[in-house]
Amino acid sequence: MSSNSVPPLSIFHMLERNVGRKLLVILNQSYGFEGELVALTHEPPGIWLSNAQAVIFRATIANPIPQISGREDRSEIFLNLNSVQRIEVLHNNEE
Repeated sequence: MSSNSVPPLSIFHMLERNVGRKLLVILNQSYGFEGELVALTHEPPGIWLSNAQAVIFRATIANPIPQISGREDRSEIFLNLNSVQRIEVLHNNEE
């Protein structure tokens, strides 16, 4: 490998580009959080969400793709990346 090669991007590089944007963070098949990404930590690996809401997902036999069925307000929350299954960046229609 040459010394001029670009190092691979880590999850931290990708998340740093999205600070200030709204994220949906899925912890398991039925629970997650939605909020604005305000900070990252490397030790422990995690993210801070502001204006967060806990979201509950439900799937049925007729509609097997999980949909958000409930929300609960949370203020600020820290999520350890070791417990996260998926992170989605939510885009506003105004952008």
